[in-house]
Amino acid sequence: MRTRISDDRVWLPFAAARYIAATGDEAVLDELIPFLDGPELRPGEGDAYFTPTVSGEVATLFEHCARALDQSLDTGVHGLPLIGTGDWNDGMNRVGPAGKGESVWLGWFLATALGNFAPLAQRRAQSARAALWISHASALRTSIEREAWDGGWYRRAFRDDGTPLGTAADRECRIDSIAQSWSVISGASNRGRALEAMAAVHRLLIQREPPLALLLAPPFGGATTDPGYIAAYPPGIRENGGQYTHAAAWSVIACTLLGQGEEAASLFSILNPITRTRTPEDVQRYKVEPYAVAADVYSVEPHAGRGGWTWYTGSAGWMYRAAVEWMLGLSVEAQRLRLTPCIPAWWPGFQIDYRHGSTRYIITVRNPDSVCHGVVHAELDGRALAPGLPDIDLVDDGKVHRVAVILGRTTAGRATA
Repeated sequence: MRTRISDDRVWLPFAAARYIAATGDEAVLDELIPFLDGPELRPGEGDAYFTPTVSGEVATLFEHCARALDQSLDTGVHGLPLIGTGDWNDGMNRVGPAGKGESVWLGWFLATALGNFAPLAQRRAQSARAALWISHASALRTSIEREAWDGGWYRRAFRDDGTPLGTAADRECRIDSIAQSWSVISGASNRGRALEAMAAVHRLLIQREPPLALLLAPPFGGATTDPGYIAAYPPGIRENGGQYTHAAAWSVIACTLLGQGEEAASLFSILNPITRTRTPEDVQRYKVEPYAVAADVYSVEPHAGRGGWTWYTGSAGWMYRAAVEWMLGLSVEAQRLRLTPCIPAWWPGFQIDYRHGSTRYIITVRNPDSVCHGVVHAELDGRALAPGLPDIDLVDDGKVHRVAVILGRTTAGRATA
């Protein structure tokens, strides 16, 4: 087992909050779970491999999540979370090993997790913790806007010596997609800046031939301070400036949240393994399965367009969610079905057959005005639903229910996550 300072601990409360929002099953937080024991990293040791043991200490899932958040609140001189030996991109393991480097992306992500989990703490008489988390999330947003805006997009990180990574002045990793997409997904950024940041993603990171959505550009090649083992990959391979599908799916989601249905569908098509194997020439270039998501696709000749690690569940899961929850707009929150599609204007509509227990919901979405988003009318079994976002109480009655949704021009903007 390998341990490191990273975003790993934040994913637990983030995922738990998402699960509870979807199911309404807050009782899961009362489940008792033991901790694991293992040796602490020694000074100068970036990671360690060991077999953990089960601790004698047991706590609720809520407490596990709360401690994970409590232990993620340290910040550096710019007011951002410490990156340590890597965040989501663990290949950046030498950006902050001295304990001073900071992650811009982790700032967006942690602010999101804190905001999502704070109401759960409040409902459990943990008001002091909730207040601390809410205050810290607000401080993170302020720090990112003050310290991380580079003039056209958000920087990626700050090294131990305080120099920024992901700036227009950089010769390598001038821009990194996840700091931009999560500025939107978090709902925490200045909207004007978020729009500008995603425009930079489309301009600088989306390739047309071969079609690719790059994680960062230009790739690392020895012209900058050593960022970590990411630079051991050849330029254009995996995280080092290739297409990393997990991150690219976040860009699809960001596009939908900005109401950019055309851009979301175009980007999703780039990620779709089926579209990478349309011709014999495409098959020879891609070289991997057309029916399984690849973690990465190489971007530099002579391997440009070649697929990497396939059957990668993290990428596949986020692609599925990007398509269903954000493009088709079908989400379930506390046993309520919500429909907020964001599609290309040229789509005439679509149909979803959704099963809830023994009940079927046949959902028909029509787009007569050729718009990307905006629900102007919705019906359940012929009965008009209240104006605004159509929320439908799910029932398990064994029947077939029909939902009709019409998209059209509205004055309301697309909501953020």
